[in-house]
Amino acid sequence: MTPGNNGASTPEDDDPFGYLYADGQANGAQPPSGGYGYPNSVNRVRAVGARQYGGQQAPAPQAPPQQGVYGQPSAHYAAPETLPGGATTVHSPQPGHGGGGRGRGPNTKGLLIGAIAVVAAVVIGIGVAMLSGDDDDKGDEAGATPTPTQTQSSEPSPSASDDKGDEEAFASPTIDAKALRLDGGASLASDVEGAQSDGGIYVTNLNQPGSKVTWTVDGIPKDGAYTVFVSYSTAGEPQSMTLTVNGKEFGNKLNMDNFTGAEDGDFAKGWTKTFAWPTLNKGTNTISVSCNDGDKCNVLLDQLYIKEGQVKK
Repeated sequence: MTPGNNGASTPEDDDPFGYLYADGQANGAQPPSGGYGYPNSVNRVRAVGARQYGGQQAPAPQAPPQQGVYGQPSAHYAAPETLPGGATTVHSPQPGHGGGGRGRGPNTKGLLIGAIAVVAAVVIGIGVAMLSGDDDDKGDEAGATPTPTQTQSSEPSPSASDDKGDEEAFASPTIDAKALRLDGGASLASDVEGAQSDGGIYVTNLNQPGSKVTWTVDGIPKDGAYTVFVSYSTAGEPQSMTLTVNGKEFGNKLNMDNFTGAEDGDFAKGWTKTFAWPTLNKGTNTISVSCNDGDKCNVLLDQLYIKEGQVKK
């Protein structure tokens, strides 16, 4: 079979490019102008819905109304603001788009400003911390006492030692038995060894009502609580006597117990001491130890002394 029109006159047998061949041209093929390349070829272009079915021709659908060109007003559209009572519409630029319809990239300027603000805040915070640290150090130097370091000695300076000496609690000289005033039959002796007074002298014959020793002490620095110490010896049963301060009996009996546990009559092993906490006046005070009714006074009295405050030794 040769190319050309064989009389089929059907679209399937038409060659749209027949006008390009010599035999097609001999058969009258022309360039397409609405149909195929051959004469009397079937025109395949028809309106949608124009095909006939059962001898009837369906009406061609109406073309939709043409919309206006983008950016141009449509003949079938009226903006709300053009209608009576319509609201005015404000057109806001779309975010991310600049002039001329060109898109914009990320807001790098805003990010840079944010980063600079963060760095500035960190620098300011560090500066404030350093300033507050300096203030704390200055406060420590002004109000707190520094502890010794490797370059400092913990030993007090000479001036500190002198100040400490001035602040030491008052302590009176020790008064010996022979310096006391004796009344009521009390007397001095030195037969029993162990007394601390000069020459080993002590007071005896106190074991009878009315006997007593009195000490007038000067130089008490201030009013307040003091401790009166009494050195003595006893053996066997515990003893107790009356302590009088400035003419007034002390509230409790002066405890003169056998703290050494010396056997009855062994006064050489019974030397010990006791104390009481009376209140003394500034200046001169009178202290006495006596044997009153109901007291047990089988003791040998050696020395007396005073310390400031309520102490035990």
